[in-house]
Amino acid sequence: MSTWLVTGGAGFIGGNFVLEAVGKGIRVVNLDALTYAGNLDTLSSLAGNPGHTFVHGDIGDSDLVSRLLTEHQPDAVLNLAAESHVDRSIDGPAAFVRTNVVGTLALLESVRDYWRCLEGARRNAFRFLHVSTDEVYGSLGEAGKFTESTPFAPNSPYSASKAASDHLVRAFHHTYGLPVLTTNCSNNYGPYHFPEKLIPLIIARALAGEPLPVYGDGKNVRDWLYVSDHCAAIRTVLEKGRPGETYNVGGDAERQNIEVVETICGLLDERRPREDGKSHASQITYVADRPGHDRRYAIDASKLQGELGWKPQYTFENGIAQTVDWYLENQAWVKRVLDGSYRLERIGAAA
Repeated sequence: MSTWLVTGGAGFIGGNFVLEAVGKGIRVVNLDALTYAGNLDTLSSLAGNPGHTFVHGDIGDSDLVSRLLTEHQPDAVLNLAAESHVDRSIDGPAAFVRTNVVGTLALLESVRDYWRCLEGARRNAFRFLHVSTDEVYGSLGEAGKFTESTPFAPNSPYSASKAASDHLVRAFHHTYGLPVLTTNCSNNYGPYHFPEKLIPLIIARALAGEPLPVYGDGKNVRDWLYVSDHCAAIRTVLEKGRPGETYNVGGDAERQNIEVVETICGLLDERRPREDGKSHASQITYVADRPGHDRRYAIDASKLQGELGWKPQYTFENGIAQTVDWYLENQAWVKRVLDGSYRLERIGAAA
């Protein structure tokens, strides 16, 4: 049985990844600092499962990370720990530098020292996989897509901190020989998403009868990737990727923000119609644009598809329908996030 140390495994992508990995027979040691978006409710189905060990801690705690590496002897370390919300990075960039840059550096140093002590086949097979974002590339015009060779041009404190972490990962490969892999993904969506992000925010506000805020003219474009497809891509890169390489992960599903919101409204009109008979789209409200809001992202994932054989299994249409259905069926989870009760219990549950 393979053992993976996964950081940030109580977050949105991390939680989905851990659930799928344990379900496939991987033993996961899950390290998460449980900041505001870390939610142990996501992992409740793994309670008592010997294949999952949760550890409450920070990737910047070198003593803790080194102890976990020595104790559990993982075959791979996957770094999904990150501060990731652009608006929060604008209001408080220091936290993003602490976690995404300084924390990643500390993690890399601990992993490098652990890897150096491995021998033979275990040393050759070991991998460090770093999960990053397409936002490091900046903004596109109306045409073209991001490739792995697109120059970095981050435009927010969040994307700048992730770009810095990507550079550190690359440097540890070229300087120390650490067998690293990096993935840069487009916008994820799906179950267990913290409701400050666009899709779960719109669902929650629509059901509550509140205004649905859309930045600017709503025509900013993102490539949407269903989270289960992303998890499969990470596993594929870990298994087949060439050390030192970067792989872009996209859903081939470009949509304007207003299109996403209107699609959600249409699905809710079918599943949970308003009592007054109006469409949920009547709640759409345009608000002042975010500072430095990138106009368009689009991912060219042909390297991942051609070299490693991965491709997305979900279209945007079936992925967003499943996502809306999940939130409608899991209103208790959403309520605990929105009222903050998950935060009141998380430290005691993690102890």
